Amino acid sequence: MNIPVSHLRNALRDRYTAQEASALARIVCCEMLGQRAVDYYLGKDMTLSANEERKLQDILNRLRDFEPIQYIQGQAGFLGRSFHVEPGVLIPRPETEELVERMLGELPPRCRLLDVGTGSGCIAVTLALELPEARVSAWDVSPQALAVARRNAEALGARVDFAQRDVLAYAPPAEERYDVVVSNPPYVTESERRSMDRNVLDWEPPTALFVPDADPLLFYRRIARLGRQMLLPGGRLYFEINRAFGPQTAEMLRQEGYEEVRVERDLSGNDRFACGWRGDRMPPRG
Repeated sequence: MNIPVSHLRNALRDRYTAQEASALARIVCCEMLGQRAVDYYLGKDMTLSANEERKLQDILNRLRDFEPIQYIQGQAGFLGRSFHVEPGVLIPRPETEELVERMLGELPPRCRLLDVGTGSGCIAVTLALELPEARVSAWDVSPQALAVARRNAEALGARVDFAQRDVLAYAPPAEERYDVVVSNPPYVTESERRSMDRNVLDWEPPTALFVPDADPLLFYRRIARLGRQMLLPGGRLYFEINRAFGPQTAEMLRQEGYEEVRVERDLSGNDRFACGWRGDRMPPRG
């Protein structure tokens, strides 16, 4: 059966903007149904078998239900590599790519590194591959996320030590020490829900997204305090942060005893990354 490309775009335009519908149609046609890009841009019809037609209808139904295209494909790109994703893990974002690129420009080739809240494993696996002499560990509270992260590490040939940890409750032994701790923890406040798109709210795991309005730095503070225990002197802590809380995150890190604290902006001009060094002084406890 011949299917015009315009059929896909028109089927999505009551759910998405024209630009979004066009982008999704290109992915479906070229990446999922095998149409040549030149034929897509020339507007040529697709010739589909009965099975392919059923596949297309299933894809359109899922997109019309606002399921992210990455979940439908089962993969998401991250710094040139393909990572398996599925409902239950966050889809990697471009801002997280920026974080990893910044780290790769600063870290020594040999270091002991911990990724807290690894999700799909995109941070830990990428760092392990780009820094082959490093020893990389990764935690997540979710067994499903850890299964996905392990799958990605195996598929991409990365050596990462994964462990199930609840960062809010875990008490590390004295011998658990690292040179670097990185985390992209939950940071979206509950009040921000109303401004978010359905493809995030309806599909991505809320435990990996949201924090209480009353304590938006909940995970950052806890990880910073764990870092005081686990980081060697001079060790580095890296965060991806909520753009609304850059100054507050920096002040918290200083209060927790970190030095040379800085907050940096992403390519969109938003406060998005925080970094600090573990100093020798211990913060006061009240």
